[in-house]
Amino acid sequence: MNRTTLSLIAVATALAAVTGFAAVSAPDPVDSTSTAKTPARLPVERSSLLCPAPSTSELAETVYTSFTPAGTTGAGTGGAAELAPSAAPLTDTDPADDEKKTDEDKAKDDKAKDDEAKDDEAKAPAADGADTKVKPFLALKEPGKPVSGTKKGADAPALVGAATGPLAPGWTAQQTTTVTAGDSRGLLGMTCTAPGTDFWFPGASTDKSRQDYVHLTNPDDTAAVADIALFGKEGTLKSDTGEGIPVPARSSVPVLLSTLTGEAEPNVTVHVSTRTGRVGAVVNATEEKTGGDWLAASADAAPRAVLPGIPGDATSVRLVVFAPGEDDAELKVQLAGKSGTIVPSSAAEPLNVKSGMTASLDLGDVTKGEAGAVRIGPAEGGRETPVVAALRVVRGKGDNQEVAFIPATGPVTERATVADNRAKGSTLTLTAPEKSAKVKVTASAGSGGGEQVVKTYTVKGGTTLAVTPPVPAGLKGSYALTVEPESGGPVHAARALAVTQDGVPMFTVQTLPDDRGMVSVPATKEDLSVLK
Repeated sequence: MNRTTLSLIAVATALAAVTGFAAVSAPDPVDSTSTAKTPARLPVERSSLLCPAPSTSELAETVYTSFTPAGTTGAGTGGAAELAPSAAPLTDTDPADDEKKTDEDKAKDDKAKDDEAKDDEAKAPAADGADTKVKPFLALKEPGKPVSGTKKGADAPALVGAATGPLAPGWTAQQTTTVTAGDSRGLLGMTCTAPGTDFWFPGASTDKSRQDYVHLTNPDDTAAVADIALFGKEGTLKSDTGEGIPVPARSSVPVLLSTLTGEAEPNVTVHVSTRTGRVGAVVNATEEKTGGDWLAASADAAPRAVLPGIPGDATSVRLVVFAPGEDDAELKVQLAGKSGTIVPSSAAEPLNVKSGMTASLDLGDVTKGEAGAVRIGPAEGGRETPVVAALRVVRGKGDNQEVAFIPATGPVTERATVADNRAKGSTLTLTAPEKSAKVKVTASAGSGGGEQVVKTYTVKGGTTLAVTPPVPAGLKGSYALTVEPESGGPVHAARALAVTQDGVPMFTVQTLPDDRGMVSVPATKEDLSVLK
């Protein structure tokens, strides 16, 4: 009698088609006589990243950096991590393809040492029907050492990428653009995103002084269809064009928010969802007097949120919050600074957020010279209402102002990494909102040379610690920072990158959510099989 064993890998891969993360190795068979065991923690075998087209300015210069942390136990050998223009096919970018392979095929892939042959086996057809191997723009060769590339001008394309094998767990890519003049001038930075089906962006705007574009990037070989909904202070903004937006296969579509509605609102929450397929979504925001930057999606809606990485010299901070559920939220707003957590005078009263409406609170120069993080949660006696949130942060004064955005971000549970750190201008902030925490920070080797450096920090409960991060010995090029909590309470992290250009304090802030490089795979009590 023939019997076919069900593959845990296929299950994980099917889930990954939605989340952007894919197959993991199945655990060793479990003795059928043993009791249930704790799920195994295994490294992901494939991950996907999307980088939007960086700028329409001819003065733009964009640096892309790709990196995977070293030392992931059980990640195997071989693998590849490539970023290529989205308009052309890239091999091995669709996690769902792995579901079509047999277990025998997957075993062969794991053992394959010739990455080129492996890519040729899985390559996607080009748009004209011919089989074409696309040369990647950026290809990572090994964990622990970043690679970088530069594009100049307005024709830099959106990039689609996939990582497999030992290069998949914790793979990250940073896109940093410098624009020296014009409305979009500034330092625009973002961590390239994983594809998904649902994104929230509080902190956007349809005001006449702003030009906000939602960039939708489709990594797959089939078209996606997306909906964009806008919410202002009175609720849903009327729109006749925000539904059913087609995003062709392997393409990136920018959508100007002000074309979706006739209502001009300074504080808007954007909801991007897909009817079919999946996309990467991020907002590019440009202001008349303060330049521009990227607004990344907020962490999933929750009753409490932490927004880390506010520079000490911030001259203006605005909190924007949205309650996506059916209940209103009454929130206590606090600042976790160097010495402890306080309630700023500008937040003396609870912030009331009506269901389906966007609320904002101007906090002014709340940090008073010391870097900090905003904490929000239910006010005394308030209900546990999930919210999404983001900060608009300004440095400088008068004509020399620069803006950046900080979304709410989850804690670093196991590991988080940010790439493209420079010898000068990088600041790492670590916030422990509850109990004290001990954190290990690893500065990788440089993209052009240098040796990694490891340093440990202790963050007191209720405080934010801002440090100049360690720099690799003999650094050449840029490097990555990896944060790993070792003990204590939860830690939220962010990296600020600053460059002064013609008197303008240009900066950008990237939060460090957990990299989800490890997943739990349940241990089975017995072999699950079915009759053929």
